[in-house]
Amino acid sequence: MTLSLAYVCVLITALLPYLWVGIAKASAPRYDNRDPRGWIARQDSPRLQRAYHAHSNALEAFPPFAAGVVLAQLAGVAPSTIAALAIAFVVLRIVHGAAYIADRAPLRSLAWFGALGCVVTLFVRAALAVG
Repeated sequence: MTLSLAYVCVLITALLPYLWVGIAKASAPRYDNRDPRGWIARQDSPRLQRAYHAHSNALEAFPPFAAGVVLAQLAGVAPSTIAALAIAFVVLRIVHGAAYIADRAPLRSLAWFGALGCVVTLFVRAALAVG
């Protein structure tokens, strides 16, 4: 059960970028779905720009997190440890995106570093388990 919880966290993390880009698209009038990137580039709303940057950052954060969960599982790390790190990662990434949109840079950075720490811990635990 705890391992499937980690997989649910991977799914949530995969979907987070779409939450942030949805907020970006809703933050300005006349969204143009025929040219979404051009539309975003032409916007001058700081909130929209921050939401879009949260989207990009969430896309960047997903692959190492997913790889860390899978490698930790394959290495035999305790499922409860994987699940705890996965839950912490999701919470920190939600805080990161919300802080990004709200223009709370110190909190955003703290959440980013915390989430990175979860990923690094997953990789280190995996390496130690096979080493």
